[in-house]
Amino acid sequence: MIQKFKTILLSGVTVFIAFCLIKYPDQSFEASIRGLTMWWEIVFPSLLPFFITAELLIGFGVVKFIGVLFEPIMRPLFNVPGSGSFAWAMGMASGYPTGAKISTRLREDDQITQIEAERLVSFTNASSPLFIFGAVSVGFFYDVKLGMLLASSHYIGNAIVGICMRFHGTRQEKDVEKTTREKTSIIQAFREMHRARMNDTRPFGKVVGDAILNSIQTLVMVGGFIILFSVITKLLFIIGVSPLFAAGIKIILQIIGLPADLAMPLFSGLFEITQGAKAVSQTETSSLLAKMVIVSFILGFNGFSIQAQVASIIAPTDIRFAPYFFARILHGIIAGLLTVILYKPLYLNRTTFNFNGVPVSGGAQAEPWVYILYQLKEFGPLVTLLFLLLGVFILLRRHYTRG
Repeated sequence: MIQKFKTILLSGVTVFIAFCLIKYPDQSFEASIRGLTMWWEIVFPSLLPFFITAELLIGFGVVKFIGVLFEPIMRPLFNVPGSGSFAWAMGMASGYPTGAKISTRLREDDQITQIEAERLVSFTNASSPLFIFGAVSVGFFYDVKLGMLLASSHYIGNAIVGICMRFHGTRQEKDVEKTTREKTSIIQAFREMHRARMNDTRPFGKVVGDAILNSIQTLVMVGGFIILFSVITKLLFIIGVSPLFAAGIKIILQIIGLPADLAMPLFSGLFEITQGAKAVSQTETSSLLAKMVIVSFILGFNGFSIQAQVASIIAPTDIRFAPYFFARILHGIIAGLLTVILYKPLYLNRTTFNFNGVPVSGGAQAEPWVYILYQLKEFGPLVTLLFLLLGVFILLRRHYTRG
């Protein structure tokens, strides 16, 4: 009975979306272009190097080397193997959904268990510094100082979530026999790296080709989700669904003491973080702290668009989505509370901030993240096109070689 209801529900939602696309073709097209532009200019060229590098480091055994060295840190803190440090660091540096991608690869290579993978996915998907500093703090709010406040709340909150999620699945692991661990050393780490590389029998060219193809395939999937949720968000607003949900969100905001005007931007951010953060910046309200709390929650929650990408990435494995979703809610709440705590010391009491140590008055001229963002918009489409062509070339070459 439940499966029949699920079939009717999914079919009904799909038919309804198709009807809306036919009824509002112009608005749907504009939303699609907006999502495609974001993927074409920013997402693909910024994430591709990290994805390819991660695939190569896993293939050549470097992650095994890192795992042995960081085991004494990651195991007590997050109850995951040392190789999880690689997923955590890459996830913070490159942004969504790199952490899920690397965690899935580690699970596919049997370097981590199912429970460990679920713990790892729950806290390794973070927003990149490029997005927080360049897009949100400067691009939307025109205030470079906000970047430190948002980044600190986001990354500290992420670590707290990881510590909380270390207790996930502990009952299921009681019956699992714990392997004895040798004393950590550089020599042992090198041995594990060499063993991992020798176990991968693929030639060098095949490893590089697979890294490029897998990365492109994942990013094309990510682009599809970005476009899809950009259209869905626009359609929900047009047909009047957004105001209905926003009315309920207003009640919640009023209970916790936040301006009700932020209800609609928050609802938008629950679907797509970029549009939500931009809408928050454009809301007319006197409380900057309230805006920062909402933005921090949106960044921690990830948005349904990012969550759908993660669900798609982990789908081929036995990693469950529910722990990740719970962690997103927890991260959003913790990040919002940290924003309130850190607002005075990291923003009000900080008159200037610059990575180069040069005092600035809040302008964005010397901010490196803005420069990187503009360079991506300038050369990003070219990088995207070149690597898409490279992927097609590799596929054609392999096809004719096998033929």
